[in-house]
Amino acid sequence: MKGRIELELHGANQLFNSMDPSPFVDRDLDGDAEEFILNWAQEYSHRQPLSLTIHLEHMPAEDPTAWMAEAVHNFFSYRANLNRLAFRRLMDDGRTSLMVGLAFLTGCLAISNLVLGHTAGAWAGLVREGLTIVGWVAMWRPVQIYLHEWWPLWRRGRVLAKLSTMPVEVVQKTPHPRPTVRTEAST
Repeated sequence: MKGRIELELHGANQLFNSMDPSPFVDRDLDGDAEEFILNWAQEYSHRQPLSLTIHLEHMPAEDPTAWMAEAVHNFFSYRANLNRLAFRRLMDDGRTSLMVGLAFLTGCLAISNLVLGHTAGAWAGLVREGLTIVGWVAMWRPVQIYLHEWWPLWRRGRVLAKLSTMPVEVVQKTPHPRPTVRTEAST
């Protein structure tokens, strides 16, 4: 079963960021439209294919489906590329942080063992424990990156990649019938 995202707009221009002077197929989507589509996409399972149906109240004379689909695909493809870049940078930061953290931890433990050795006393024990704690604190950032921070970027990248290839359909919005109100005088 396909996940269906439905977007109701007055006109085709409402889909796009009004401040972006680029041609339609290269324009940024309106922030509200982007957030709406992304939030709905995240509601569905990552295995479930998606489609977007845009309901236009004012349909242009020429069918806008092709260029609106291209614009949506271009936008989410660009966002997916930016997300991949952010993910790659995070992993690079993680590797660098891991190397620095391991070197610092090794240095702290070496200083603790070589300089203080088996020296007895409260101060020696305090310095030894302090160096051990500081060394492990230096490992905080790589552990944070590799255990927690990469998941949201990876998950978002999967959604953006799916949105960059989903089928897009543009249809004329059907007016909602207005309920008739009966008064005693009209009966």
